[in-house]
Amino acid sequence: MATASALDQLDPAVIGARVKALRESSGLSLRDLTDRSGVSAPMLSQVERGETSPTLTVAARIAAGLELRLSQLLRLDESGAVTIVRAAERQRGGNKRRGHSFEVMTSGQPGQRAELSRHTLAPGGATGAQDDPPMHEPGSRETALVERGSVILVCDGQRYVLDKGDCVTFDADLPHHFENPNERDADAEFLAVVSAGLRRS
Repeated sequence: MATASALDQLDPAVIGARVKALRESSGLSLRDLTDRSGVSAPMLSQVERGETSPTLTVAARIAAGLELRLSQLLRLDESGAVTIVRAAERQRGGNKRRGHSFEVMTSGQPGQRAELSRHTLAPGGATGAQDDPPMHEPGSRETALVERGSVILVCDGQRYVLDKGDCVTFDADLPHHFENPNERDADAEFLAVVSAGLRRS
């Protein structure tokens, strides 16, 4: 469990940068986090700028507002800056009816700012439909690299043809999905990286 002594050992600038990164990756404004945590906006602002070190109580409230344990906010339960996901530990899923399967290759633990996944589309398959709502949080950017076959990216109503080796980056908070235009005998495969809070202004 996180303790006051552990909190005292952490650099306020490091704590502040982490709070800000987690808040922004969650799509929260200072006011949003104030409402969720009960910590005043001026105090949150001072913490994020590294001007003050939060007390244990304040840090616990900020963590709760971010839906994290205090130990997760302060990274006390992490063994270091490196996170490894073994091949057998990958999250897998998809939609057989749509001819789509995927595996998430990165860790799903809180605070990660990017997700890497591999998607396979059967002939005529798609990751979603034209009227599906956006899947990613506001400000997200996605980069996809076609590894096999050809795919069509449908983003905000526009269609983009991508062949093997092509790479595309787009605003992932817009409605989008990928399609395999081949109707037979040709799966398509692509890697996708979704990064939080990186949309261009």
